[in-house]
Amino acid sequence: MLRLPVFERHAVDDCARGTLVALVSGIADPVGQAVAAEPGQSHQFDILRIVAMLEMAYKATERGCGHGIVYHINIILAVHNRTDRPWFVIAPLPYEARFPEEAVNLVNTIPSGAMPYRRSPHHRGIKRQRKVKILATLGPASRDKETIAKLLKAGADAFRVNMSHGDHDTHRETIANIRAVEKDLERPVAILCDLQGPKLRVGQFDGGKAFIRHGAHFTLDRDPAPGNDERVCLPHPELFGILQKGQRLLIDDGKLRLVVIRADNDAILCSAEVGGPISDRKGVNIPDAIVPVPALTEKDRRDLAFAVEQKADWIGLSFVQRPEDVAEARRLSGGQGAIMAKIEKPAAVESLDEIIELSDGIMVARGDLGVELLPEEVPPIQKHIIEKTRAQGKPVVVATQMLESMITSPSPTRAEVSDVANAVYDGADAVMLSAETAAGQWPVEAVTIMDRIAARVESDTTYRERIHLTHTPPDATSADALSEACAQIADTLTIEGIVVFTGSGGSARRVARERPAAPMLVLTPSQPTARRIALLWGAHAVVTRDIGSFEEMIAKGKRMALRHGFGAAGSRLVTLAGVPFGVPGSTNLLHIVTLTGNELDTPR
Repeated sequence: MLRLPVFERHAVDDCARGTLVALVSGIADPVGQAVAAEPGQSHQFDILRIVAMLEMAYKATERGCGHGIVYHINIILAVHNRTDRPWFVIAPLPYEARFPEEAVNLVNTIPSGAMPYRRSPHHRGIKRQRKVKILATLGPASRDKETIAKLLKAGADAFRVNMSHGDHDTHRETIANIRAVEKDLERPVAILCDLQGPKLRVGQFDGGKAFIRHGAHFTLDRDPAPGNDERVCLPHPELFGILQKGQRLLIDDGKLRLVVIRADNDAILCSAEVGGPISDRKGVNIPDAIVPVPALTEKDRRDLAFAVEQKADWIGLSFVQRPEDVAEARRLSGGQGAIMAKIEKPAAVESLDEIIELSDGIMVARGDLGVELLPEEVPPIQKHIIEKTRAQGKPVVVATQMLESMITSPSPTRAEVSDVANAVYDGADAVMLSAETAAGQWPVEAVTIMDRIAARVESDTTYRERIHLTHTPPDATSADALSEACAQIADTLTIEGIVVFTGSGGSARRVARERPAAPMLVLTPSQPTARRIALLWGAHAVVTRDIGSFEEMIAKGKRMALRHGFGAAGSRLVTLAGVPFGVPGSTNLLHIVTLTGNELDTPR
């Protein structure tokens, strides 16, 4: 509680009424609320969750009518910005004004990021305080409009539609629900259609199950007869003849581990390094060989055509082993939808640079990756994938079992919280929820907690240093040089936002690669671009008409910044664009502007 004296006039009288009540209380709930009282009584203001009791002092103030209350409110607002310059000046402070020691001391007691982000009275849509994005999977527990809206408000930025489950009619309805909520909330939302990919499975057993003894021999063959404790059919003829002695076969997510003794065109004789119960149609992983199976099955091809028809923003490509798998998916999609390659095979890790280059984004799919690699190998490989992807300026998503316990529990384990936090510290563009939101009992709570974890990490004083441990050298182009300059300016000056004009999203990706201190407002005439950018670190996209001149660029950038909460009167912005306007790949202009606060009142 901070008690500040005011003068003997009524606290909401005269010029104070116009400046304090009209402006502060109109910022946006819960940023400012004023409760009027009778003359001679105290007046309580809840500003940015700092409660100030403005008490009547029966003695005239030296600052004159209105200035006392204005001065003290400016102190409170300056505390929010952790600077000696208020972020939202209600009225000019006297030149000789000094902050009282009480207010200065209060700065050090407020946790960084503890208060809600400032909003403009003209603010539209949902603007996140954090920069990392949240990708939530939709399913039976969450695909209705009401829950989708709750997930977006709780912190989700994009939604994953898992093509492994459900039919096209169900997915069509889910996508329509997302687009309806997107329109209502005035925020571009990305949709990722995640293809299933090929699944290697054993055949069926006599009685539906069997038991493989530890150390015993076990044969995988082409005989369709029901299996037993000694053999079973492997209905994938392409696997016979490619396996070599000593290579592993992992069954049922690695619960059973077989080692090849001998392989020919009809049978694969193995030794059970780890035995146990086995049942019909359990999955098979082969980590030590490139499996001669295309990344796209017939089902995947139908699902890909459906995703293109539904104008999915991202297409998740499973079972990627070679760069050619990505090229094939891009050919079949006809350039519609960005390709996100899922790194879940050791072979993909070996060809990582080439796969990143051909992809639009990368997902660290730790499920199958954790099956095919030793557990202790996954964390360093995860960091390696994030680093490599960031260096190429592509979005990278960390996925699988991030808050797994929240499928049934309203709160996560401490280990899961640390897992999410580490991905944010590594500078991932997005973190993903799978069954937690698709089929879990607490979908909204899972998003809420992930949002809280990310926001807390980003408020850590060491966060900026940690995300810049990854070196992202610019290419020798004017666009890369200017993007790096944007980040340097944001680190040097007090910048409220970086306004990026782009058609394809390329400039926004370059700026995001630098992980600048200021948030990024991306203005684009392309709705597909705005939606894809929903998975880009630190970017808030807005669809708007293209610009045609330098003057129009400056005016529109200022208006949009005010309208979407990127600063107020006195705030500085960095603007990035290209001349001639509307020509892709022409980024060559960087400009610093200062908001006057009345740009929305100026005729266009």
